[in-house]
Amino acid sequence: MRVTYFNEKRWFVGIITQMKMVSNGDDSGNMVRRDNNTDDRVRNEKNNEVEEDTSLPSSIPKYTKIHKVYFKIMGLTILTFGFLGNVVSSVDSLPYEAIFKFGDSISDTGNAMAFHCDHPMPSDSPYGSTYFKHPAGRLSNGRLIVDFIAEAYGLPFLPAVKTLTKDQDYIRKGVNFAVAGSTALEESFFTNHGVMVPATNNSLNVQLVWFKELKSSLCKNIEECDVYFKKSLFLVGEIGGNDVIQYAFSQKTITEIRKIVPIIVEAIANTTSALIEEGAIELVVPGNFPIGCNAAFLTMVNSKKKEDFDEFGCLIAYNNLVEYFNEQLKNALKTLQQKNSQVKIIYFDYYNDAKHLYQAPQQYGFTSDKNEILKACCGLDGPYNVNFNIPCGGLGTKVCSNTSKLINWDGAHLTEVAYRMIAKGLVEGPFANPSLQTPPFKLAYK
Repeated sequence: MRVTYFNEKRWFVGIITQMKMVSNGDDSGNMVRRDNNTDDRVRNEKNNEVEEDTSLPSSIPKYTKIHKVYFKIMGLTILTFGFLGNVVSSVDSLPYEAIFKFGDSISDTGNAMAFHCDHPMPSDSPYGSTYFKHPAGRLSNGRLIVDFIAEAYGLPFLPAVKTLTKDQDYIRKGVNFAVAGSTALEESFFTNHGVMVPATNNSLNVQLVWFKELKSSLCKNIEECDVYFKKSLFLVGEIGGNDVIQYAFSQKTITEIRKIVPIIVEAIANTTSALIEEGAIELVVPGNFPIGCNAAFLTMVNSKKKEDFDEFGCLIAYNNLVEYFNEQLKNALKTLQQKNSQVKIIYFDYYNDAKHLYQAPQQYGFTSDKNEILKACCGLDGPYNVNFNIPCGGLGTKVCSNTSKLINWDGAHLTEVAYRMIAKGLVEGPFANPSLQTPPFKLAYK
């Protein structure tokens, strides 16, 4: 199957350079914590519950200087969930003392925003509107999977590494290195192979360099680092989705894309291995999402052939590609685990965790309409409500009346509710293998 060509320079770029989001500072929405109280993260909610505001405006005002980038960030995802019950006051009683995150737009909590702070996203943007009530450095209407994982383990939302301040006491609870648009492979790989250059050159290896540079601020010597990292969780990805996107946008066939999968997987495994050498003991490596169900890919391929789709309306060829990718990744992780018996490597099954939402959406509170469930909540026109020239938040775009009823947010990314569901399946099972440590808090579905 060969994808239909379109103006890729506009494709994806809106959303990521839309991550020219809010400028730095307390009003930026990135959840940088300036103290060591886990209670601060809960934002003083009464009974630790937050009602999700799904009553959003039907139309969105015009943006300025934002529509060049839309979706080169992909990082398809689906997870959405919950809230805490109580807050543990002593970090000693928490399963993990810190979380360190690497990845792309599925996980970015403010790094892309920091790189483009000269073009902040308007305060009335639909991004971040459900939970934060303003743009918060995230490409969703609210929290991401990593936010819910942090909540489940009594930790604050992870500060983006490029927004850190001199007051760095809070970084010992974790840091986020993920950048929207990032790839597993270096930019030079795409250039050398005549493939469209990624939206950012902050690849997985670059993020690893940032971690190494920050390490001396986290712990002072080998002994201290060993103790600290034994109680830290390292999340390597999801990443690799943007690598596939670069090839898809460059008119490559599924067969051609499959050939680079082992190279992408090797890059992910190498970074995981490097983190082990740095002292990581417990690491999570997620697989990729069912991109064949993603509104952006469905719009991009624009197939009119019934045989291209499964019974749920997802593209069979692209989902098969992801299944191949994930099998290759699991094999690489198995080999890495055998070589490092002293560590615990956990595989997050993003594919099945997300796919089951599309297969039985009504069981999780989503719409049961088979046509509506594949549409983006925020967008404009087309069978999947995705317009590559006018991304979510652009002139004339609209937000669905109830954000908790749809899985997809803006074509490339998922809604907060979907991310919460995915996170719940990871933290509480059965989509983490082996399981994470038992979380002190349960994540509610709503």
